[in-house]
Amino acid sequence: MAAAVASSTTSPIQEKTDIPAYHQVPETKYELDWADLATLDLSQFDQPGGKEKLATQLFEAIQKIGFFYIINFGLTQEQVDRQFAIGREVFQLPTEEKLRYRADLENGGYNGYKPLGLREVKPGIYDNTEIYNIPKFIPAFARAHPAVISAHRDEIEAFERHIHSSIASKLLVLFALVLELPEDYFLARHRYDAASDCHLRYMKYHARTAAQNRALDGVWVKGHTDFGSLTLLFRQPVAALQVRTREGAWRWVRPYPRSITVNLADSLEFLTNGFLRSSIHRVVAPPPDQADVDRLGVLYFVRPEDSLELRPVVSSVLERLGYDKTTDGSAVGITAGEWVKAMVRSGVSKNKPRSEVAEQEIIGGKAAKYYD
Repeated sequence: MAAAVASSTTSPIQEKTDIPAYHQVPETKYELDWADLATLDLSQFDQPGGKEKLATQLFEAIQKIGFFYIINFGLTQEQVDRQFAIGREVFQLPTEEKLRYRADLENGGYNGYKPLGLREVKPGIYDNTEIYNIPKFIPAFARAHPAVISAHRDEIEAFERHIHSSIASKLLVLFALVLELPEDYFLARHRYDAASDCHLRYMKYHARTAAQNRALDGVWVKGHTDFGSLTLLFRQPVAALQVRTREGAWRWVRPYPRSITVNLADSLEFLTNGFLRSSIHRVVAPPPDQADVDRLGVLYFVRPEDSLELRPVVSSVLERLGYDKTTDGSAVGITAGEWVKAMVRSGVSKNKPRSEVAEQEIIGGKAAKYYD
C-alpha cells in the first residue's frame, strides 16, 4: 500500500537549521512474525462519508487487536525526522545537564527527564531507557527545558499542537462514532487548554550487550498497558515492539512506511467497561542486524483531562454488546489524573525488580498487570 506522510493540509512548521539532520536507520532484513494491523488513511476524514467509513474500519480493527496504523496525517517525513533530530540532541547532553530537568517521578510527575537505569528490571540489571517528556504548552505546565528545546520551542509546540488538534482529535471523533456518541464527546474531555498529562516524548533505548540480552531472555520491558487514552508512535525502524494478541501470542509490530502506530490505553478501557481494550505490548531485543543500534523514538501520549472520573460512558453500542455493566476491573471513583500519577509513582517503586512483578496495586484497589 502506498502511503505518504503529508496530506493536502500539511502543517506549516517553521524549522531552524542549526542541528544536524536525522536519518532513519535501515529496517531489519529478518522476516519476523509480524502482526497483521489495519491502516487508517486520515486523508479520508474530511471527505463525504469519510469519518463514517474510517469508524467502521476502526471498529473492525479493534475486534482483533488494539493496535493500528494511521497514514496521511498532515506532517511531512522531514518534519517528523526533525523531531528525531531534536530528541537525539537532548540525549547527547551531559548527564549533569539533563538531571537539572529531572521529572518528579516519585511524586507522580512525568514531565521532564527520566534518567537511564532508574528501574531494576531483573535482579542487578537496570532499564536501558532515557526519556524526555514535554507537556502541553499551556500556562499550567510552564517549566524550564534544556537550551536545545527552548531554542526550538516554536516548532516543537507547532508539531505538538498539530498532533493534538489534527491527529488525536480526529481519532477521538472516530471512537465517538464507533460508540454512537456525539462526535465531540471525547473531544470535550481531551481539550488542549485543560490540565491533563498529554505530552510529546523523546525516548532512547540504549543497545544492550549479548550477555545482558541473554540474562533478560531478550525482554527489555515486560508486557504492559499504557496509562491514558491513546499512544502515538512515529515510525520507528528498529524492530523491538511486540503486541500481545487476544490468544496470548506475541507478534512484532512492523515499522510501516511513513506511518504512526496507534495503540489503545487504559482510560478508554475504563470508560467503555473493557470494550475498547487497552493494548498489551512489550519491548524486546532487536534482531541481530539491529542489535547494536540505539533505538530513538518520538511519541505522543493522549490522556484525558485530569478531573475526568473514569466512569463508563452510556452508549447504545455498549448496551447491545453487553459492556454496559460495571465490572470488577472498573475505575469508578478514580480520576484520570489520579490514575496517571499513581502509575508513574509505581513505576519507580523500589520494592521488587519488574521481572518479579505480575500484578501491582496502583490506587483504590485497582491493579496493573504485567506479562511475560
